[in-house]
Amino acid sequence: MQNFISLNQIDEVAQKIRSRISIQPVVGIILGSGLNALADSVQEAVHIPYSDLPNFPVSTVQGHAGRFVIGVLEGKPVLVMQGRIHYYEGYTMGQVTLPVRVMQRLGVPNMIVTNAAGGVNAEFNPGDVMLITDQLNLMGMSGLNPLMGPNLDEIGPRFPDMSQPYDRAYCDLARKIAKENKITLREGVYAGLSGPSFESPADLRFLRLAGADAVGMSTVPEVIVARHGNMRVLGLSGISNKANLDGSTVTTHEEVIEAGRVITPKIEKIVRGFLRGM
Repeated sequence: MQNFISLNQIDEVAQKIRSRISIQPVVGIILGSGLNALADSVQEAVHIPYSDLPNFPVSTVQGHAGRFVIGVLEGKPVLVMQGRIHYYEGYTMGQVTLPVRVMQRLGVPNMIVTNAAGGVNAEFNPGDVMLITDQLNLMGMSGLNPLMGPNLDEIGPRFPDMSQPYDRAYCDLARKIAKENKITLREGVYAGLSGPSFESPADLRFLRLAGADAVGMSTVPEVIVARHGNMRVLGLSGISNKANLDGSTVTTHEEVIEAGRVITPKIEKIVRGFLRGM
């Protein structure tokens, strides 16, 4: 399996998408587990299944539809990923982050990334929404950084700065929208692990000591690649289950999907308000 995606491969996908749309998206939106509903309300929508695209990875996880939905949401042209690609599905980091690279080659300057995450902060409860203010790249620290391999100089520098992975002005706007909609918006650090096993109590205690507030199996590689290409990023985690620090409870994927039903309306309000206020 080839580890690195070339610029030609990225452009091949981008050209295929461009040939099927008539708008220029200004925001890319990645929807996490159980958060598919927002894509269904995109107007003038063009649907492009991942399986229609050359050399494109296909999402295999329950709760991920596996297609691009391109159209208009709150007056803004958007490109929505209805279902993402995960490293644990057996794909390379290059394949996992290919959708973000395609967004960059399509000229999309902004990204909203959402996910379902486990609460590590003891104050967080299932159904909460967390504004991601920073991230712990545990996958990258163990050698799985999506920027490994030949640098794509046409997109960004060899050593990109990651001091502000999540755009501060966008965070402020999200806080304002949440307050206007009377949504309690938690804030914190998202830790990205490879999965697919959920974390052990010892894992969670370690993450808490390291400063993590929520943990999941996505997002961090996508954001690194987004920032490499100078995209501005807003990140939102839906807290789907409470930290199991003592091993007394069992976490299931069904629980994550069910929590998404509570979380989705909150994230949808924040995303819609954010798009209006951009």
